[in-house]
Amino acid sequence: MTQPGEDADNRCSGRDGNSGHSGGGAARRTVLGAATVGVAALGLPSAAAMPSATAGPAPSGPTRHRPTGQPPSPELRALLREIDPRRIEATVRKLVSFGTRHTLSSQDDPVRGVGAARDWLLAELGRCARASGGRMIVELQSYVQQPAPRVPVATRITNVVATLRGSVTPDRIYVVSGHYDSRNSDPMNATGDAPGADDDASGVAVALELARVFAARRPAATVVFAAVAGEEQGLYGAGHMARTYGSQRADVQAMFTNDIVGSPTAEDGSRDPYTIRLFAEGVPTSETPEQAEVRRSVGGENDSPSRQLARFVRDTAENDATGMRVRVVYRRDRYLRSGDHIPFLQQAYPAARFTEPAENYAHQHQDVRVVDGKQYGDLPEFCDFGFIARVARVNAAALWSLAQAPGTPRGAKIRTTALGNSTELTWERGPEPDLAGYEVVWRETTEPEWTHVIPAGNATRHTVGLSKDNVFFGIRALNRSGLRSPVAFPAPQP
Repeated sequence: MTQPGEDADNRCSGRDGNSGHSGGGAARRTVLGAATVGVAALGLPSAAAMPSATAGPAPSGPTRHRPTGQPPSPELRALLREIDPRRIEATVRKLVSFGTRHTLSSQDDPVRGVGAARDWLLAELGRCARASGGRMIVELQSYVQQPAPRVPVATRITNVVATLRGSVTPDRIYVVSGHYDSRNSDPMNATGDAPGADDDASGVAVALELARVFAARRPAATVVFAAVAGEEQGLYGAGHMARTYGSQRADVQAMFTNDIVGSPTAEDGSRDPYTIRLFAEGVPTSETPEQAEVRRSVGGENDSPSRQLARFVRDTAENDATGMRVRVVYRRDRYLRSGDHIPFLQQAYPAARFTEPAENYAHQHQDVRVVDGKQYGDLPEFCDFGFIARVARVNAAALWSLAQAPGTPRGAKIRTTALGNSTELTWERGPEPDLAGYEVVWRETTEPEWTHVIPAGNATRHTVGLSKDNVFFGIRALNRSGLRSPVAFPAPQP
């Protein structure tokens, strides 16, 4: 084990890690009686036959069978086993050792302040990159933030970004981040101690550990591991990163921020060590008036890209390999709070936030002090490193599954040219060379999760013997390994 506070040369070491249907745009039809059939016709594992995902040893109460669930492959299980709580602890303690990481703190002191933390993160991610054979590039992404709320003078804000280029469809991008800046009780106090162990050294430790275990592997799509700055002053670092992707028209298909993921213990001492919250918005932040009119007409408030992403996380990361239950919260974020996923939502990218199940506010945004025998401050002794490791496994399971599966289908449409009691769906063919076909999913309008799966073959249209007026439909792609994409919610096509 690397001792906390040491530079670890080996911290980032890791190991190197057929359709029976015709192609083209041929239409297919499924009658109501076949609505719950699996995908045997594709020669692939049946999603409907997959075991219900479990939430690990702690959650209680009934679990619901999810026909869209995807159990972890042996490859994914091996990856998850490499996630090490000792390395996560070492990262958290090292970041705390810089005293403060406030955005306005020193940028050139070698041992204290945000600049020292930045330089250490750059070196650590550089060590991770050595295992990638040149496929992971690490860079400092900087800009000067002009005076603004909580930024009294022009200030350089720097993200530390490691990009692991995909081996098959590198233009498709998935991002995971934590913010490495910190604060104490006064958001403008740039000199006092602000250890920031939970908020948010814990999230940075997740991103750094995933960079380590992913580096020697070859994901099909590109995965980006980021430690961003300026979050406590106004989401500035993530805002710059999201705008940069937006200006490049980058195909960011998912973004996760891990912010306050360090402890399962609430203020009253109760613990929920096998649950992580995932905040996912309904009505898109970036929605235009025209898109709002369509949403109102079809009732798509619960079918934003971020909600589909959250369903995918539960499908792929709520199982015995992670030992966790993912509690999806149908909100963009908590009351009076915000996170680094929001700038990505503003750029119309699917994004969501991981946060511990019940926060202890004595241990975040607090000066380090003891009052009436009670310890305040965001100190590492209040973190649970085994819990952070399980959160990292949830992130890893979702990210690896996203990167190895086909991308979310584009151009999904539901034909509305005529009245009728059947439904025709169309979509665009994806670029993946191992694409095996597509599935239609559907659910009652009152159901939160997809409940039925229909094989649609290797085609770009499918007709279902169900009225589009009565249920919600979605489209997802699958490859020859049986991995499924997130669901695309179809827009009406006159």
